[in-house]
Amino acid sequence: MKNMKIQMILGSKSDMPVAEKAEKILKMFSVDYDIKVASAHRTPDYLRELVEKNDADVFIGVAGLSAALPGSIAAHTTKPVIGVPVSGKVNLDAVLSIVQMPPGIPVAAVGLDRGDNAALLAVQILSVKDKKLAEELEKYREKMRNEVLKR
Repeated sequence: MKNMKIQMILGSKSDMPVAEKAEKILKMFSVDYDIKVASAHRTPDYLRELVEKNDADVFIGVAGLSAALPGSIAAHTTKPVIGVPVSGKVNLDAVLSIVQMPPGIPVAAVGLDRGDNAALLAVQILSVKDKKLAEELEKYREKMRNEVLKR
């Protein structure tokens, strides 16, 4: 694979179990990725620098509570950003924070704690320009279909 990569950014280290779901998928597809922790509220300057100086092709922002992180990432890049809301005491707030972005700053959203789907969406985005990755994704889908049909 060329220099394509995914930058995962977690709002806090407690979001790591969700990121591990994404890691499993990215490793399966041999996609380069990196994980950093940066808070949209507590470390906004670090977050901006991390995003603006990054050569990643796709960003995944994992955050709970106010879940401002994916939107903050999107504010500093024109590259695709996928938001993963993390479950907690008030799940709907995190989901709505990610899906209700203002016009002009879109963030793709996956379901609550669905780091795996965020990684798959990132792989799909990368596969637009990478035929080998697209073929691997098709094999993955075929395997999933076959597992369902077996049952």
